[in-house]
Amino acid sequence: MQLFDKKTAQVLMTATLFALGGLFLYAAWRVIIAFLFAIFLAYLLEAPVSRLARWFRGSRTMAIAVIYLFLLAIIIVLLVRAVPAVMQEAEQLKQQAPQWAEKFSSGQIVQQMGERHGWSEDTVARVRGLLAEHQGEIIGAAQGLVLGAIRSLQETWWLLLVPILAIFFLKDGRMFGDMLINSVKHEGSRQIAAATVERMNSMLGDFLRAQLLLSAMAVVVITLVIWAMGVRYALALGPAAGALEFIPVIGPFIGIALIVGVAFLSGYSHLLWVLAFLLVWRGIQDYVTSPRIMGDKLELHSLAVLFGVLAGGEVAGVIGVFLSIPVLATIRILWHTWQLYRAHLANGSPAI
Repeated sequence: MQLFDKKTAQVLMTATLFALGGLFLYAAWRVIIAFLFAIFLAYLLEAPVSRLARWFRGSRTMAIAVIYLFLLAIIIVLLVRAVPAVMQEAEQLKQQAPQWAEKFSSGQIVQQMGERHGWSEDTVARVRGLLAEHQGEIIGAAQGLVLGAIRSLQETWWLLLVPILAIFFLKDGRMFGDMLINSVKHEGSRQIAAATVERMNSMLGDFLRAQLLLSAMAVVVITLVIWAMGVRYALALGPAAGALEFIPVIGPFIGIALIVGVAFLSGYSHLLWVLAFLLVWRGIQDYVTSPRIMGDKLELHSLAVLFGVLAGGEVAGVIGVFLSIPVLATIRILWHTWQLYRAHLANGSPAI
């Protein structure tokens, strides 16, 4: 008498393979994410590399070398010119933080704001009581946010591999795609695979270029405007808020909270004007700039995007939030491909 029949054995084998695959993904997630970011960087650099390769008689190796040297020169110029000013303000901000915490705990910050804006003693007392009641929660949340950011930075040393890995994808990425397509035997199925790869290439390239452009615009506009408005530490806050544009949905609002919070703690007098500018800029980015740059190429519903962002944050933190939208868009493309393949089989065509 057999302990398992053939069908049961196949089910157990499939479940075992899925479990082993999940265990592998969990154990090697840093390496996998490094490869994903290398692919993203390769997508960003593909257009300039392809154009430059024409000048070198089709040599992508020379084009990649020139692009990397150009990027290295830009980084060196930034390190020499812009970064010192940003780091100086960031260091001042870091030194000021303990004093703000002390003023916050004692209620002195509320007293100063009340005197500046003409609050009544009753209003000052109510605000001070409200802050005192939730003081532990506010300080705990702020400390958790800072410690989480520091921990994330400490655990991202492996991102140094990204530019190295990106060289291989830039040089041989097309060959990898052709190998994947040519592994499909039947002509009709091969056409479906080629169309799928092309759609994924287009989607990822458009998404990453749009995110980079939106982030760069945010850095320039936010930094210049809040600096002109007289907000302290503008040279540190502007780039930080712009970098947060890369994190879908929640990143921009974290940037708004960061700028408004620092402006409030530093005693800035026109806080509402700063908040109004940031909200207007958010609206311009969401409803004017982003639609013009991205259009509807991702074809994702807003609720699906929100779900993906929240789920990505639960699974892999900040990195999961960033990867959530391209992963969702990829799943949508693969689902569409599966439907095409089923229709292909229903028409009597052979399998892959």
